[in-house]
Amino acid sequence: MPAEKVYVGIGSNLGDPVSTVRGAIELLAKISKSELIKYSSLYQSEPLGDVCQGDYVNAVAALESSLQPGALLLELLAIEKTYHRQRDPALKWGPRTLDLDIILYGNQLINDNDLTIPHREMHNRLFVLKPLFEISGEISIPGLGSLRSLIDNAPELKINLINL
Repeated sequence: MPAEKVYVGIGSNLGDPVSTVRGAIELLAKISKSELIKYSSLYQSEPLGDVCQGDYVNAVAALESSLQPGALLLELLAIEKTYHRQRDPALKWGPRTLDLDIILYGNQLINDNDLTIPHREMHNRLFVLKPLFEISGEISIPGLGSLRSLIDNAPELKINLINL
């Protein structure tokens, strides 16, 4: 399979989120049949939903990968497990040690039991859209339109660039 450009959303709000996000980026660079191309600055954003929790640290990474989307997802889940990610179905938007999501996989549209690409909520998440724009510039999102338009129409959310 030829390599595709893949964008991965990264988020953390438990433990030391800055170190976790940085560590996750280092592990993304080690995924087989993939190459880390670039990654965004780190952003701090308020949590979604009504679960009381701390702010998130978010970023987006770009990879070139020849893995199938499902195989790449398994690699991301393994990285999450390294950071002791616990999935509680009762807490859809609960706190997390690490969350890795495939945001885009080339121009593919995928909607199955395990994976939805483009990510089903990306258009509502400035903490994904802004770092994605930082590393991709103006791109077209399959089925959703221009990235700039998505940013302009996304729900307001407090998000700040982290200066380290």
